[in-house]
Amino acid sequence: MSEPPFGYLPAIRRPKLELPGEARVAVWIGLNVEHYPFGRPGFSISPVTAGLPVDPMNYGWRDYGPRVGVWRVMDVLDRLGVRASVLLNSDVCHRYPAIVEAGLERDWAWLAHGRDNATLQADMSREEERRYLAEVVDTIERATGRRPRGWLGPALTETANTPALLAELGLTYVCDWCNDDVPYPLEVDGAAMLSVPYSIEANDITLLVDKSLTGPEYLQVLTDQFDVLYDEGGDGARVMAIPLHPFLVGQPFRIRYLEAALEHVARHEHVWLATSDEIADWYLERTRG
Repeated sequence: MSEPPFGYLPAIRRPKLELPGEARVAVWIGLNVEHYPFGRPGFSISPVTAGLPVDPMNYGWRDYGPRVGVWRVMDVLDRLGVRASVLLNSDVCHRYPAIVEAGLERDWAWLAHGRDNATLQADMSREEERRYLAEVVDTIERATGRRPRGWLGPALTETANTPALLAELGLTYVCDWCNDDVPYPLEVDGAAMLSVPYSIEANDITLLVDKSLTGPEYLQVLTDQFDVLYDEGGDGARVMAIPLHPFLVGQPFRIRYLEAALEHVARHEHVWLATSDEIADWYLERTRG
């Protein structure tokens, strides 16, 4: 791949898009529900033990998410009546089935997010990647009863073949590129594929770990992000993703700031609290033909 799968379209030279119900901003919750394999290096809070075959500190830090954090985040979403769009490692389906069961009860949307959060397909051949992606998508479909429509790569990774292979499997959008505030079509040979806005900047990993922001600072970032998009949304639709990782934002000393941010969003009248699937459908309907 010598160029990305999209051309340049500046924000000032595109048609105005209107969201349902006269909304200015569509907001979706990207809830990362992941499995980090034991005995393999992974995202860590401390490098001191990260390379050891048995690493209780970092493994336990990550494992707080499926054991405790996701249920705390779920309670917040339930109180506010917000559905999650789950970025799901397929290994979660058999390792943490209670989370999938709870998500089904809440009618969550399900996106494919690789097998686990340590396997990247970057070095796979086209055929190896085709088999890998088919396994991921089929596993999620069996567990949830729905074929996933969206994709986020572990660590937001793809190969030059990923979008086309996902289209073969029936998926319609990816969230890896993080370069716009509205969806746009990708240039994939012989298939339709969208990019749906996600965020690496307003992401709890970037903010809470990489930048070590406090809870109040995290709240300020999310409200500032929303307020600007809401103001701009008077001139045309905007999309805001709120990426969440339960082992981070699900900590007791942080959860109240997530709840405050979502309350700020929800109290505005012209907001569409949507799933990523619904946003992709809206865009396709508005631009089809």
